[in-house]
Amino acid sequence: MRFTGLLRTIAISSTVGVLMLTMLFSPRAEWPGHSAASADAIVVSPRPPLITPQAERAIENGVRYLVNSQARDGSWRSRSAGGGHPVSMTSLAGLALLAAGNTPTEGPHAENVRRAVNFVLASANRSTGLIARPEETGQSMYAHGYALLFLAEAYGMETDVERQNHIRRVLQQAVRLTERSQSTWGGWYYTPDSANDEGSVTITQVQGLRAARNAGILVSAKTIENAIEYLEKSANPDGGIRYTARRQGGSLPAITAQAVASLYNAGDYQNPVAQRALEFLKRRTGGDLSRLVSEGGHRTYTMFYTSQALYLSGEAEWNAYFPALREHLIRSQNADGSWQGDFVGEIYGTAVAITCLTLPYRHLPIFQR
Repeated sequence: MRFTGLLRTIAISSTVGVLMLTMLFSPRAEWPGHSAASADAIVVSPRPPLITPQAERAIENGVRYLVNSQARDGSWRSRSAGGGHPVSMTSLAGLALLAAGNTPTEGPHAENVRRAVNFVLASANRSTGLIARPEETGQSMYAHGYALLFLAEAYGMETDVERQNHIRRVLQQAVRLTERSQSTWGGWYYTPDSANDEGSVTITQVQGLRAARNAGILVSAKTIENAIEYLEKSANPDGGIRYTARRQGGSLPAITAQAVASLYNAGDYQNPVAQRALEFLKRRTGGDLSRLVSEGGHRTYTMFYTSQALYLSGEAEWNAYFPALREHLIRSQNADGSWQGDFVGEIYGTAVAITCLTLPYRHLPIFQR
């Protein structure tokens, strides 16, 4: 299945998107310091609770796989059909390297991060602000949303003033593109010129906007208000969120987890939408949320957002979930250090696995409690 089809199917569960929107109203998160010590390899960082030596080795091997797989132009591409999704894959892989303790200027893989940032910056259209490559024309807003997230996180870690200014200009244009592309219903669709909307793309834009706002980029409050309203209209009585607010449809775990992560990221832990969404996930798994790491057809996508949601929800939920996730990822890692990612490929799977395993290190502001 193509990446488009994968995410199109996943989007059906876009309930969770509502939660992401609210994070834009939270106070700006503090960017963590990145001293030479904190930006070194994971193995020399203090080991957080529940991180075992085996988990550290899995992270190191995964990072090594990504570093060895990076193209000369700084990109990563999926080996699946559909053009390789270069901006999406590069943004997710770059995010994983940041999560593993590297920055554009510090850490053993700083050069790889810089090259990834350069590739994504070079993919930005100077006239429109859209960040995507021609191969991603049919799903360019996914690439755009992931690029917003990656660049915003990298921006706070960049120390070179000229490069900071360059990233800031691209982020500003990208945010304006997202604002202009919002539908009359308050959501987004696969391309910026579409008048349509659906949940998964909407959530991707919201997380990108939230990261940009954290980085000090001005984001329209009206855009966020409209997006929140859109996602609230997408909520089903069972607590999940459907594919689009325009039509009725079933709730799926992947986007529900995405929504929970979004709302918790805003610090709004008592929001009834988030509470109902989390209860929906618990009912679907018989109360054992760790089942989400190995069940369903879109495990990688679901794992990505479930891990964020449960880490942000607090120690009780995280301590009950993470050991199962950790052991599952240790067992399922390939000999070359990679993980398979649903129908998309090893770059996608490895980037997501590393990001999930490194959440306790708190290197990324977007995923901090």
